[in-house]
Amino acid sequence: MNSEQMDKGKEQLTLMAGSVGNQIVNQLQQDFPELAAYVVGFGFGEIYAREGLSLQQKEMLTISALIAQGDTANQLHFHFHASLHVGLTTKEITEILLHCIPIVGIPKVMNGFRILGAVLEERRNMASL
Repeated sequence: MNSEQMDKGKEQLTLMAGSVGNQIVNQLQQDFPELAAYVVGFGFGEIYAREGLSLQQKEMLTISALIAQGDTANQLHFHFHASLHVGLTTKEITEILLHCIPIVGIPKVMNGFRILGAVLEERRNMASL
C-alpha cells in the first residue's frame, strides 16, 4: 500500500470513529504494520472512502454482514462505535440486529446485543469523564 492510501484510510477512520479510530490505527501500525496497510490502506482508504453510499449506510451494511459472519466481536465493537459516531441511533442499530434474526439466527444476534451493550456502557463512561 502506498502512503497516500494509508493517509486516506486514516482520515476515513477518524471521520468514522473519531478517537476510537485513531487508537485502533496506532495500535495496529505498532503491532502489525503489514496488516495495518491492508486494513487501513485498502479497507478504509479504498473501500470505505468510495462515494455512492453514506457512512451511515455503509455502517448498516457492515453491521449486518458482521452479525451474519459470526465470531467478529472485535469488528462489531469498532463498528458499533463508528455507527454511533456517524449518526446512527441506538434504536436504528437495535432494529438492524432484530432484522437479522430470521436470516442468521438468535444466537448471533444475541452476541451482537451483548457487544452493543458493552459499547453503550463504554460511551456512557467516556461521556462522564
